[in-house]
Amino acid sequence: MTEPLGRRERKKAQTRQALADAALRLFLERGYDNVGVKDVAEAADVAVTTLFKHFPSKEALVFDLDADLEAALVAAVRERPAGRSIPAALRAHVLEWAVKVAADERGAHIARMVEGTPALSEYARRMWMRHESALARAVAEEVEAPAGDLACAALARFALEAADLVQRDADPGEAAAVVFGLLEQGWSATGHEPAGGAEREAVTPRGREGR
Repeated sequence: MTEPLGRRERKKAQTRQALADAALRLFLERGYDNVGVKDVAEAADVAVTTLFKHFPSKEALVFDLDADLEAALVAAVRERPAGRSIPAALRAHVLEWAVKVAADERGAHIARMVEGTPALSEYARRMWMRHESALARAVAEEVEAPAGDLACAALARFALEAADLVQRDADPGEAAAVVFGLLEQGWSATGHEPAGGAEREAVTPRGREGR
């Protein structure tokens, strides 16, 4: 008899989760550079070949939620409240993500590990920017712009770059307001956002308060 598809998929998901959990535990305990894929496979009680069926590289073990991140970015644009501009929706999403990472103790340890490991920080940047095409398509569809519209592509790229600035800042809320305030003003100039149809926030550049 053929094993039910649901059961097979659940078993695959369990194996993938076991590998991701084992990898993060070992990486945080010993340091990323001191753990090999064989160590992770043994900890999860699977073969190395099985590990590579689920994760294409050692770096990918740290970023198990890659697809979820992309889906959340696209949803932030497509499911934004009526009257909220696309830059404002992305600002809210990025800020929520940055605050969540900072509040999660394990997440904070992972973030420090990624930042302190060149191979991981470069992989994280490539992973984050891979979502650019999906986000640009979602933005273009929302404003009924043609595929490949330069303004939509630029907004997607700048928003993803801004996420790194917001996460690293001591005051993510202020950083998000400043960075996305600049994007909002530039986006309005493209003519894609209806006049008066977007949320507005006054943005005061740092160091200019009270002048």
